[in-house]
Amino acid sequence: MTEIVVADIGGTHARFAIAEINNGEIAALTPPVTLKTADHPSFQIAWQVFGQTLGCSLPRAAAIAVAAPINAELINLTNNPWIIRPPQIREKLEVDHYTLVNDFAAVAHAVTMVEQTKFKHITGPDIPLPQSGVISVIGPGTGLGVAAMIRNDDRTQVLATEAGHCDFAPRDAIDDRILRALRTKHGRVSVERVVSGPGLRTIFEILSEMENRPVPPGDDKSLWKMALEGHDSIATAALDRFFLALGSVAGDIALSHGSAAVVLAGGLGLRLIDHISSSGFADRFVSKGRYRGLMENLPVKLISHPEPGLLGAAAAYIQEHGD
Repeated sequence: MTEIVVADIGGTHARFAIAEINNGEIAALTPPVTLKTADHPSFQIAWQVFGQTLGCSLPRAAAIAVAAPINAELINLTNNPWIIRPPQIREKLEVDHYTLVNDFAAVAHAVTMVEQTKFKHITGPDIPLPQSGVISVIGPGTGLGVAAMIRNDDRTQVLATEAGHCDFAPRDAIDDRILRALRTKHGRVSVERVVSGPGLRTIFEILSEMENRPVPPGDDKSLWKMALEGHDSIATAALDRFFLALGSVAGDIALSHGSAAVVLAGGLGLRLIDHISSSGFADRFVSKGRYRGLMENLPVKLISHPEPGLLGAAAAYIQEHGD
């Protein structure tokens, strides 16, 4: 039995746990410890805080999933000011072996391990995920994560991507207004400006302006709560618009990947399950002109495992280092 530290570092939260590996399988995963990245000045300090929380020495092996492209010398997290220098990891974290993996590549690794009962059907044919072909893994959180998993019989390859930074393509007049507002603010508008946790506030502010209504105070978390509970008509309309954009983007990514299926995940995933099926997501997903028939035959599911990033980081460690 081998123990390793697993970490999933996103824009808002850093999650840590201990994984037990036995005979090349993940035997156990401890309940995660979640820290706010804004509360700690560096990854090393957050790592030490995790160790202090456990009250014991940490294992000398680690699997670290980060919301950024993996670089051998320097990793700048996309929506987080932390910097990770891979050549210093062994010294700074006091580990002998480690694996670095993109956070959504880690989620894609988890997709290969989670049983079919952990996937909730969203749209398309209600069938198991295919055993061959490409599966796109997409998830809105602080940003928009995207990875591709390629299955070929008993072999699986995971590709990290930065498709969340592709250009946002409007579909109607309201999308046009969203694009104009974001272009004025940012210049170039990527899809994660709209399809992400902070994106809901952008949509909400634009819809409020259209109705000449003031924007109430509050943070993104309170806005999501208000939208999901349906207590405010503008917030509810903003949530509907969010699902439309998510459907368009997920469909575009599936076409780009040549996907056989799509899996939704990410920090917002489980919070959306009660709303996405009744939203306009499905129609936008399949509305791809001459390829509508192809899109209607793609199963779209949501992974319900509570910590796919941590599970997938451990799986990536096994793939690199074995048991």
